[in-house]
Amino acid sequence: MREVHHFIGGKTVAGASGRFGDIYNPNTGKVQAKVALATEAEMDKAVANAAAAFPAWAATNPQRRARVMFEFKRLLEANMQELAELLSSEHGKVVADSKGDVQRGIDVVEFACGIPHLQKGEYTEGAGPGIDVYSMRQPLGVVAGITPFNFPAMIPCWMAAVAIACGNTFILKPSEKDPSVPMRLAELLLEAGAPEGVLNVVNGDKVAVDAILKHPDIKAVSFVGSSDIAQYVYATGTAHGKRVQAMGGAKNHGIIMPDCNMEQAVKDIVGAAYGSAGERCMALPVAVTVGKKTGDEFVERMMDAARDLRVGFSTDPEAHYGPVVSAAHKAKVESYIQMGVDEGADLKLDGRGLTMQGAEGFFIGPSLFDHVKPGMKSYQEEIFGPVLQVVRAESLEEAAALPSNHQYGNGCAIFTSNGRAAREFAAQVNVGMVGVNVPIPVPVSYHTFGGWKRSAFGDTNQHGPEGVKFWTKIKTITQRWPEGDIGDQAFIIPTMG
Repeated sequence: MREVHHFIGGKTVAGASGRFGDIYNPNTGKVQAKVALATEAEMDKAVANAAAAFPAWAATNPQRRARVMFEFKRLLEANMQELAELLSSEHGKVVADSKGDVQRGIDVVEFACGIPHLQKGEYTEGAGPGIDVYSMRQPLGVVAGITPFNFPAMIPCWMAAVAIACGNTFILKPSEKDPSVPMRLAELLLEAGAPEGVLNVVNGDKVAVDAILKHPDIKAVSFVGSSDIAQYVYATGTAHGKRVQAMGGAKNHGIIMPDCNMEQAVKDIVGAAYGSAGERCMALPVAVTVGKKTGDEFVERMMDAARDLRVGFSTDPEAHYGPVVSAAHKAKVESYIQMGVDEGADLKLDGRGLTMQGAEGFFIGPSLFDHVKPGMKSYQEEIFGPVLQVVRAESLEEAAALPSNHQYGNGCAIFTSNGRAAREFAAQVNVGMVGVNVPIPVPVSYHTFGGWKRSAFGDTNQHGPEGVKFWTKIKTITQRWPEGDIGDQAFIIPTMG
């Protein structure tokens, strides 16, 4: 049985706890490997290693740090197929989708290659008589990221690439469900020229998470996961004096207007709702149709499109999506389908009970609900599976109020040919990311990713300029070089007037 341990100080380090978690092959339902679960003492050793590596890395000039990122980008591109296949084998998403996961990570590494410019400060000459004022952005020290199972390549790169480019050293605690790609990322960064200890990967469960949140030498923590855990991470981390950004769950809505290009909207939403088996925080699991005619047409077309989807093994090049990540997650998604039925929603397509010949994998077919009501618990909570819920509305105002009033505020989209309606909707809706005729509005790497309400805890978004801000501290210097007599001692606050 293959075992996955930790990556500390530039090499694989065997776990010492004696505790292991199972890594499944979601296609077969069988355990394919074991992952070591770290103790608090093991986390201490990783942090000490990162702390020892920090001074020299922070003192490395930005151009040289950027060159490491350039080479890391090249190695990620050269190893794309290997990374995608490894990712699919543990997560279950199809290989083509896994390549997208890796590519989105590469995009952030590419952004981090511009760190000599991104980390520049500001300078004011002559702010006062003979006085200049300037600022600089400096790294924090040892920082950490706690990443989810659904994007084991992209999200570690979101965090680690920017943090490391800024001069920090990084502790990565990936999901124990699919840790092999994060381990490989650490190996490739070392190969790219990063010194030993700049990126350490410590695998584990809640013990490792709590060790990160409470460790006095970890200065900042970034997290992506469920909202309940995000709130816990934020509260615990900040209580221990850390800077924390914690991204939580989502319930993204797509508003279907009567004037939209219905054919294109259905094509977009079928992929956004069911792609990666719905295991995306920016999936689109709720469609809000405006007007009875629009709703009837959308549901009819979506039923046809969903029936045509091919669910298969992650290695099947013809499959649109593969299994969900675990048996427990499959059971959770299926329980939400039953909840929707019990609540009175109209189940048009039922994806439960799907099996693949000769395999006991974690497969769920596409499910579709019509006439879902905002008061239903299955609407209020995140399902995170291949389930699309259709809510009927009579007006744009009624439709727009649904994402605005929902507990989650990650993203939403509007499908329309009316520019004014789209503009007003984008300006007024109470969520963090908006798509106009774009079903999954994940910003490009040089902008920033982040939701509102219970979709995000903390004030700073992921990657882009906000990422540089999060992973650095600003220092402002006011300097004067007096000539001759410096005069009497001043007892009033200095001014520049």
